[in-house]
Amino acid sequence: MKFDSGVKDPKYAGLYGPAQPRRLPGATADNPPDEKFLKDWLARSCELVDNYQPEVVWFDWWIEQPVFAPYLRKFADYYYNRGAEWKKSVAINYKNQSFPEKAAVYDIERGKLDKLRPYLWQTDTSVGLKSWGYIEGEEFRTPDSLVDDLIDIVSKNGLLLLNIGPRADGSIPDQAQQLLLEIGRWLAVNGEAIYGSRPWKIFGEGPTPVLTGGFTDKKQKSFTAEDIRFTTKGATLYAIALDWPGKTMTVKSFGAASKLLDKRIASVKLLGAGQRLKWEQEPDGLKVELPDIKPGDYAFVLRIETF
Repeated sequence: MKFDSGVKDPKYAGLYGPAQPRRLPGATADNPPDEKFLKDWLARSCELVDNYQPEVVWFDWWIEQPVFAPYLRKFADYYYNRGAEWKKSVAINYKNQSFPEKAAVYDIERGKLDKLRPYLWQTDTSVGLKSWGYIEGEEFRTPDSLVDDLIDIVSKNGLLLLNIGPRADGSIPDQAQQLLLEIGRWLAVNGEAIYGSRPWKIFGEGPTPVLTGGFTDKKQKSFTAEDIRFTTKGATLYAIALDWPGKTMTVKSFGAASKLLDKRIASVKLLGAGQRLKWEQEPDGLKVELPDIKPGDYAFVLRIETF
């Protein structure tokens, strides 16, 4: 509304709203949408649900305004009931404080959490640091950083929604393809620590702080070999070092004196490595002798069976 465009043309009102200024002159808060807009928003959202039966509806910001609240409840009620009719698992993703935390999946754009969250949440980020679409001169993430983020997020009960920006003809840039292939190679070896896993009692250990909140991807520090993340599946624990520890990997949280580990360790295996490992559960940590050759390029997973 700050400059001339099709937004102001009445013949495009069906597409844009009708539009109104985001903030009125002299106001200190955003101009809330009126009832006409809100009813139209609800009708359009429900129409999308009926026409396409989406498994996920992802909302961006702005709907956290108080006037949206009753309409968000009506939409959630409609969508979740429709999902039950279809016998599909469906989910709403939201940002800020748009929904109660038990009602939908909380999403953080280009950021993470610094602790384990009891309710499912999600990071949405991109392979590029500059844009969500295709641009010349994009600064691409490294596969190492994306794999580390995936592990860190999953250990805290989160999901990673990863965006790639295609060109105008739909083709995926070679750098983005390579990133996806590298992540896929890591998952081919270590995916059992991610797929179908659950968080452990704590998300992990290590010295590197993680910033909480959106748009922190450029501010995060690189993880070290002392940064370890945990996941679990049944009686199996996974300890994932976010860099190569060298000759010995020490997991302090799994020590004999630890009050966190209430089961005995039966066996320890490094995923991707064939040989048996020597290990000892000492009071100050589980110490594992690692092979001379790294079984990969990025994070390294110990599979620990307990009884």
